[in-house]
Amino acid sequence: MTTIDRNKPILVTGGTGYLASWIVKQLLDQGFHVNTTIRNKSNQQKYQHLLNIEKESKGTLSIYEADLLLDHSFQEAMNGCELVIHTASPFKISGIKNADKELVQPALQGTRNVLFSANDTNSVKRVVLTSSIVAMIGDACDVKELNNGVFNEKSWNTTSSVSHQPYPYSKTMAEKEAWKIAEKQNRWDLVVINPGFILGPSLSQRSDSTSIELMIQLFSGKFKTGAPAGDHAIVDVRDVAHAHILAGLIATANGRHLAAAHQKDFLSISNVIRKQYPNYPVPQKYVPKWLFQLIAPFMGVSRKYVKCNVGYDFVFDNSYIKKDLKMSFISFEKTITDHFTQLVEDGLIPDLRS
Repeated sequence: MTTIDRNKPILVTGGTGYLASWIVKQLLDQGFHVNTTIRNKSNQQKYQHLLNIEKESKGTLSIYEADLLLDHSFQEAMNGCELVIHTASPFKISGIKNADKELVQPALQGTRNVLFSANDTNSVKRVVLTSSIVAMIGDACDVKELNNGVFNEKSWNTTSSVSHQPYPYSKTMAEKEAWKIAEKQNRWDLVVINPGFILGPSLSQRSDSTSIELMIQLFSGKFKTGAPAGDHAIVDVRDVAHAHILAGLIATANGRHLAAAHQKDFLSISNVIRKQYPNYPVPQKYVPKWLFQLIAPFMGVSRKYVKCNVGYDFVFDNSYIKKDLKMSFISFEKTITDHFTQLVEDGLIPDLRS
């Protein structure tokens, strides 16, 4: 059991990220003092939205510069913090030239740097780590190896590698490394959040998040001839942020937490918007798997990825996060509608709503 002093600052790494920005906002709205790290403090445009959020909140914000690949980089930002929420990690699933350099090493080294700093910072009592559902399962076809096709916190990804599914591999290796480091000391405890496919409105106009990029493509007509079949474990970004905060502040929080709410596919997402705004060129049917496999390299994914992931359905068990963190989830329709509205209002997709 770990009790956090709510008067002490809370560190959120990678504060300009899609998820991290929501964690910072929710903490500020609750009146906390938040320390957050960014790669380049001189580029204020990247974190201006956080400064704007601070002005309208009850909390206070301090910005620090840190780099995942630099030793002791997070030390200054962590001083005096009892709770550290580590979200910073590269997220790319296409256009990868050197997976080890672009994904695996930054994820591993970043995790080590943050947790070694926690070891060196006497005030730290708890670290909440953002892992991923892909640290539990690599390819959708892996469900056949699981108990009745259901996966949960006991599941680990055993099929990803640097050459196949390097992003899931990076998240798996980083989480395993975190547990190893945590087990070698007894001053702070580790709690892990494993989100599914995160959707929902962004607090900034950035479009370099893979989740946001996919939604822009979906609503802009890239998949209008058909979408790949297969379910995703979808969760609202605001729920994932809330889960991180609960994991940090609930004294009894423990272990891994599968943070997913809805088992839906791309057509389900499209249907939510088409019912409200029929002018949008969203897909109305599934693209045949053989065809998607044929054109996969032109879409930025491998044919093996399509073979192992398209057309597979699975079931996840999110009962533990509901029990341990008392979590409830935003409706699927609200997540998609709010995300769509944000993209239109920020000018990231055309406004065809009239």
